[in-house]
Amino acid sequence: MDEVRVAFGKWGGRPHWEYDARLLGRDEHGAWLGLPVGTEISRPDNAFRTSEPQVVLVPEDRGFVATFYAPGGVSYCDLYVDISTVPVVTAGRVDVVDLDLDVVRSWDGEVWVDDEDEFADHRVRFGYPGDVVDLAVSTCEEVRRAVLAGVEPFTGNAPNRWLEALRTAMMGS
Repeated sequence: MDEVRVAFGKWGGRPHWEYDARLLGRDEHGAWLGLPVGTEISRPDNAFRTSEPQVVLVPEDRGFVATFYAPGGVSYCDLYVDISTVPVVTAGRVDVVDLDLDVVRSWDGEVWVDDEDEFADHRVRFGYPGDVVDLAVSTCEEVRRAVLAGVEPFTGNAPNRWLEALRTAMMGS
């Protein structure tokens, strides 16, 4: 199974979260990556290991990266969508700039947008260009509405299929 390095940065070339994932496959929504329990996720000032299996959707032409969590770990949510620049996917690597806004769905189904204050501050402090601001705001609202409406890939069908693929792959390793 192909290893993929996922590197989130912040605007201006500042480093953010990075981790190694396994390419599970692709579908009409994009590339799906798997993170088994114990995967290290780190940034310069912090690191932790995943406590539950996770799958990550990396769309080819949309400004977000979505992480889906299997039950049983410490995550407070089943879905966390980082609003970002459009991911740049090359052989064995995904590079993406996190634009602060996040769409989150808790285990009980509550949906909210997180870090709006951070986005407001950073867009001024780091000089986000107007087209980047427009992309972040419109993508955030589009994703929020899709999550609330239960539209794929944000329903259980797509992520559950890929979580099962991850479980199967882990049993074979």
